[in-house]
Amino acid sequence: MKILALERELRSSKEGDFLPHLKAEAARVWQLYQDGVVREIYFRADVRAAVLILECENQEEAQKILGTLPLVKEGLITFDIIPLVAYPGFSRLFAAQP
Repeated sequence: MKILALERELRSSKEGDFLPHLKAEAARVWQLYQDGVVREIYFRADVRAAVLILECENQEEAQKILGTLPLVKEGLITFDIIPLVAYPGFSRLFAAQP
């Protein structure tokens, strides 16, 4: 299942609160990417927040995996987890017409 994960900061943190953990965060995301769990990762253009596309069995697995990120462990961020399904609308183009 594809999961859209939208980062949210948990508390009003200064940028300095994040700095000690950013290298470990990048290393963990890289490992998850290599494992095929993180399929895509972006930063939003409008706010300082990450957007991840994950491949997981379900939302619970996604939550557990995201919980291994150093910034999550430190209580600096969390993620809104949104399960995705394929768009079914194209089938209407090919359905038999009465």
